[in-house]
Amino acid sequence: MKSLEDRMSAANTILAPYAVPHEGTLGRVTLEAPDSTRYPFQRDRDRIVYTKETRRLMGKTQVFVSGESNDHNRTRLTHTAEVVIISRNIARALGLNEDLVECIALAHDLGHPPFGHAGEDALNDWMKDNGSSFEHNKQSLRIVEVLTKHPPLQQGLNPNREVLEGMMKHRTPHDNPEDTIPRNPSLEALVVNIADEIAYTGHDVDDGLREGILKMEDLNQIELIQCAQARKTHASLNSAIVDALVSDLYEETDRQIQEQNIHTLDDVYERSDNPVRFSEQMRKKLDELRHYLKENMYLHADVLKGTEHGKHIVTTLCKHYKNNPNEQILTLQEANGGDLIEAIKDHVAGMTDDYALATFSALPQQQEGA
Repeated sequence: MKSLEDRMSAANTILAPYAVPHEGTLGRVTLEAPDSTRYPFQRDRDRIVYTKETRRLMGKTQVFVSGESNDHNRTRLTHTAEVVIISRNIARALGLNEDLVECIALAHDLGHPPFGHAGEDALNDWMKDNGSSFEHNKQSLRIVEVLTKHPPLQQGLNPNREVLEGMMKHRTPHDNPEDTIPRNPSLEALVVNIADEIAYTGHDVDDGLREGILKMEDLNQIELIQCAQARKTHASLNSAIVDALVSDLYEETDRQIQEQNIHTLDDVYERSDNPVRFSEQMRKKLDELRHYLKENMYLHADVLKGTEHGKHIVTTLCKHYKNNPNEQILTLQEANGGDLIEAIKDHVAGMTDDYALATFSALPQQQEGA
């Protein structure tokens, strides 16, 4: 069997010159001896997959609150799996590092609280009332850097810095975090960011149709849906949407790389202007569909009913724990800096929908009101 170094060297010849190489260039925060068989980013991937936070994504809402919709709708875990698939496919076509995009994609939603973006809004509102804030990307980073333990490490997963920076640079239209890295993100980080948008756009249409909230006759009036339907026969509308978006992305990204004279990884870090993008025409089509989904699905009365109830549950739990911290919260407080509000946030954000609902239902004031 070839040595790890020889295998990585051979694998690097397949990558584009502006891709992050398999051995990475930034290293880990805490130096570790190399693994005997796995590339550095493969090792990071395995650490992320085996966390309890990854397993809990199965019980966290994407759009439709758990228990109030059918079993085929997406959860955070199935969404993450779709982002991984789309990210790796894009990375392979562009000659980028598939292992790195897989790491970033697997970790990008670890910090999402229960009940989707309603839960995130509730946690952020409560944290603001207590002099802080909440944003799921920052919480994902906190999980990987601090909260998850990986023996023999004392704290966090200690992934390569490219993974951490990719998570810090991850953005969606729902997010408004502050940048903390002086250089531009890697193309791998940009791939995950746009793959996330591709994934949730396609599967939200799929879930909305299944729930009966969206109607095909209305969707057929939208230009991106027409474009997707006209391309070729697909097993589902979801796959047709993904295919249309990814195909446009390949063409425009290739054009941007050439136009911006990107030849090396340093070019990406130092002077690139987000080359991983859709064409202007496709971006307009996508924005039209996103607007339609917001008005007709995310703000639909049936969806809002479930998410508002989830928001109430999150807020109630936070208020309760501030006056009655349980043993888990006190342990988090002691282990991670002694801040009670931060520990409550970490505990509640880690809950699944069902666990949050069960805990809420067991609160004394809820039992009295029953």
